[in-house]
Amino acid sequence: MQINPGAAEFPHRQIAAQLKDRVRRGDWAPGERLPSIPAIAEMFGVAKQTVQRAVDQLRVEGVLITKPGSGTYVRGTRRRLNRLARGRYGGFRGYHTDLAARYRQQLVSVGRAAAPPEVADAFGVADGTELLCRRHLVRTEDSPVEVGASWFLPADTAGSSLERAEAFGRPLYQEAEEATGRRYATATDTISARQPSREEAEILQIRPDTPVLHLLHVAYDERRKPIEVAQATWPGPMTTLTEEYRIPAPAPEPDPDPGLVLG
Repeated sequence: MQINPGAAEFPHRQIAAQLKDRVRRGDWAPGERLPSIPAIAEMFGVAKQTVQRAVDQLRVEGVLITKPGSGTYVRGTRRRLNRLARGRYGGFRGYHTDLAARYRQQLVSVGRAAAPPEVADAFGVADGTELLCRRHLVRTEDSPVEVGASWFLPADTAGSSLERAEAFGRPLYQEAEEATGRRYATATDTISARQPSREEAEILQIRPDTPVLHLLHVAYDERRKPIEVAQATWPGPMTTLTEEYRIPAPAPEPDPDPGLVLG
């Protein structure tokens, strides 16, 4: 392994690229510990600070993970996700066995909370209005991969099962349909990238400078009135959002005008 001092790319980026290539080739398997920072610095003939910058870059990208007092390891590839909001509904209403098999969702809290601006805007209420909030954490294997919340208008949920701090044996939207008497008809998803809040970084066990993907999911009834506003936040480098869909066939050519003479 070596760097090119005359290259336009910074040395730490050259090192990061080569370390990533070795991970991709399988030289270091998921969960395997890398050589120490001084050892890698000696391999490349650079200062330890340069290697540290390379390792920091790969940590932000989700390739490596550092365990204090233990060392730097290759992050497990199984922690990559395929999560889109429509996956909660499945190809058929209520079909989510694949989702349940891969992820473990833990209910964190249920109660009234001040609505953040994006949630308040979706419901058409003032910022800080108290709404019913069901917060959750999703894990895969031993790692947290999603922090999220589902918000409802208290008038829709008063005295219903949605106010109880308990998980349901079926998708939340089905419970909400029964509790509110309204059917989910359409939904919109807005996905954005940003830096995590301090709380999100701590819960997701990521560096504060690791970007996250944030989903705002608004589900409406037939009258286009919001029933639920859901939020989900994922570590950006470890998350892939994949959707498969059909592409419409070309429209058939119109029949020629019978009155038109072709010659």
